Amino acid sequence: MPEQNSQTRDAKKSRIITQVLTKALKLWLRAQVSQISELKVEIKASDRQLLSGCIPLVSIFASHAVYQGLLITQIQLTAENIQINIGSVLRGKPLRLLETVSVVGDSIVDEKDLNASLSSDLLSTALSDFLVKVLPTHFPKSQPINWQEIILDNNQIILRGLRVTNSETTPLEIFLGGLQLLSGHELQLAQVKIKPNQGDILEGDREYNLDLGSDVDIQELTLIPSKLVCRGRINVNP
Repeated sequence: MPEQNSQTRDAKKSRIITQVLTKALKLWLRAQVSQISELKVEIKASDRQLLSGCIPLVSIFASHAVYQGLLITQIQLTAENIQINIGSVLRGKPLRLLETVSVVGDSIVDEKDLNASLSSDLLSTALSDFLVKVLPTHFPKSQPINWQEIILDNNQIILRGLRVTNSETTPLEIFLGGLQLLSGHELQLAQVKIKPNQGDILEGDREYNLDLGSDVDIQELTLIPSKLVCRGRINVNP
């Protein structure tokens, strides 16, 4: 009986630690985003691993999360070998990563959610920086673009916006096609066409490469009507 009672106490202690850690992890995740509709967290670890501050495996599911103004429709993440400040967490302090964590995930972004993100600095700046790279002469940084709409089609993205030059506003329609992965962190666009109201200013077979950085490893990127699907790995730094 004493041994059974000891096992019961150990099991309760383990559940308490897991509950505290799950709550701390949820709070940390919520702090990374400005809004989230649904969040599920599952921790898989032994007592000894938890008490040492190592979490072997964490599974995360979230829907309608807003990160820096970018709305992600749905995301499923898995992270392994997470090192955290367990002593501080058990004392009620915020969770903190001690080392870089490699996260594998699948994400879906619907067209309507992408359009709802157009006002975010993250997305609008990325789109404008791309144009500056493609056509630095026609689109200098000093001439902002007010992005209006993004249309997702089969392997093609259509961007619509208003280009402001002095007191004149020019409608733009930009077609980005032939999207493919060159490597885990490099994308290539084989077809780029940009139309203002006076006619085509860029149309041809020139290819454009986009480097997403060494912290990104995309394994699959699929464009289908009204939806963008991505699967890959990203490093989350402390």
